[in-house]
Amino acid sequence: MESEKFRPIALIAPDGLIGKLKFFARLALDLQVATVYESIQEKARSATGIMLDVGCGASPYRFLFSPEKIKYVGLDIIDADKFDYINSEIIHFNGETIPFSDAYFDMVLCTEVLEHVQDYQSLIEEIYRVMKPGGKLLVTVPWSARYHYIPFDFFRFTPSSLHHMFNNFQHVEIAPRGTDVTSIIAKMLVIWFRNIFQTRKNLNLLTLFLAAACTPIVPIIAGCGHLSVRWKIGSQEDPLGYTIFAVK
Repeated sequence: MESEKFRPIALIAPDGLIGKLKFFARLALDLQVATVYESIQEKARSATGIMLDVGCGASPYRFLFSPEKIKYVGLDIIDADKFDYINSEIIHFNGETIPFSDAYFDMVLCTEVLEHVQDYQSLIEEIYRVMKPGGKLLVTVPWSARYHYIPFDFFRFTPSSLHHMFNNFQHVEIAPRGTDVTSIIAKMLVIWFRNIFQTRKNLNLLTLFLAAACTPIVPIIAGCGHLSVRWKIGSQEDPLGYTIFAVK
């Protein structure tokens, strides 16, 4: 199998001045991350109780939740380093059985994880098991996203499949993140990133020159992408991804 030429850049929490600059620059230029961030930010304001972050990586969104209102628990697979994540402050599990008792959590967060889980329905059932009645679930999944973390990228989910996957929950809302215009712009930005940050192994001077020449207009392109999300410009039937909000 061909190796991944442009691996996703690990998302790290905005700690310190440099960390904050990197994080918010990422939000400006990475529309996938930006729309996930906005989905979580909206729900974080009212979140209370004990929260489980499934597949948390480096816990990049933990800072959105008030430590006075939320007791945060991060959970990820034992070999999360395959996804370039090392986090000593979380609980590791086998990817199948969540090591907590029934009805333990008030809220569960799971962002951009299910596409990497072969038996995703079993994981959803485990999430349901550890949630309290009335507990809230926030999940994001990609739709228009390149094949990534090869070979650990297995699925893309339609709204029809998502409704079926979460049909045990009492209340389910599925919202698209962006439109087809957003997706096109996001792919343009990925092309620019890929060619600007070429490795020595994949160095192509022509594409590097072209990407460098386009750099001055990148902020304009990214700004148009953000406007397409805010103003819903284009069709929402081909978005960047979907956000699922459910209540047990």
